[in-house]
Amino acid sequence: MIETANDLFEEEIRDVYDAEKQLVKALPKMAKAAMSEDLRQGFTEHLGQTKGHVQRLEQVFQSIEVKPRAKTCQAMKGLVEEGQQAIEENDKGEMRDIMLISAAKRVEHYEMAAYQSLIMIAESTENDTALELLRETLSEEEETDQKLGTMCQELLGNLSSSDMDSENAEDTEEEQAPPARSAGKVKTGRAS
Repeated sequence: MIETANDLFEEEIRDVYDAEKQLVKALPKMAKAAMSEDLRQGFTEHLGQTKGHVQRLEQVFQSIEVKPRAKTCQAMKGLVEEGQQAIEENDKGEMRDIMLISAAKRVEHYEMAAYQSLIMIAESTENDTALELLRETLSEEEETDQKLGTMCQELLGNLSSSDMDSENAEDTEEEQAPPARSAGKVKTGRAS
């Protein structure tokens, strides 16, 4: 039963600990599914960061003298499933990459909200060690979210320009095509 801020803090840390561990398993799959080398590299870099987040959370557990133990994070479970659906339901290409980024941004926003809440609770418990560790992780999550946003805009720009190129090519083909001939009698203007 949760009765104090310390109890709440411990409970929330267990939830985020599980969320980060789920991501350690999901990020390699997302990296493998990405077509863009930049996106693949971004997922791989964030995997390294996420492993660091797990280690920091273990240090937070030490700061409250509790053995690290995860509590299933249902929210992250659902977000990871959405990322898996993006992989399974779409052919490899820019559109799948955009969908992977969208799924990853939802994950980042969940994590940012979780770390912001943890920071507020840690402030109320005056746990300076935890505060420093949590703020460092929050900063990395925010940075990752910004990078994903930039990549998404670039991919959407590429997609838009390739759509425009296709439309221009179609317009050019129509302009170069000879006029269609009508299949019937041609009226000459004389009355019969």
